[in-house]
Amino acid sequence: MREWSNATMDYAIEHEESGTRGVFHLRTQGRRVGELTYRRTGPAQVVADHTWVDPSLRGQGAARHLQDALVAWARSTQTKVVPQCSYVRVQFERNADMRDVRA
Repeated sequence: MREWSNATMDYAIEHEESGTRGVFHLRTQGRRVGELTYRRTGPAQVVADHTWVDPSLRGQGAARHLQDALVAWARSTQTKVVPQCSYVRVQFERNADMRDVRA
C-alpha cells in the first residue's frame, strides 16, 4: 500500500489483481475516490485502460499518484505497460522517467 496526502486528507493507494484484471484504488475514509485499471495481456504485459478521479480531487495530482503506483509496480514485477488510457498515454509522452516500463 502506498500513501498520498493533499492539504486536507490522507489517502491510501491499494492494488488488487484478479484473473486478467487489475486496479489501483485511491481511498480515503473508506471511500474510493480514484482508480487506474488495467488488463493483463501476457505474463509480463498489461494494458492501462482507464483512469478516474473524483471531481473534488482533480488538479491536485491524484491521477499522477495512481500512475506512479502503476509504474513502481511494473518496475518491481518487470511488467511492461501499454498506455491505452489517454491520461496514461499523455503522461508517458511527457515524462521520460517512466518510459522504461512502456511497451
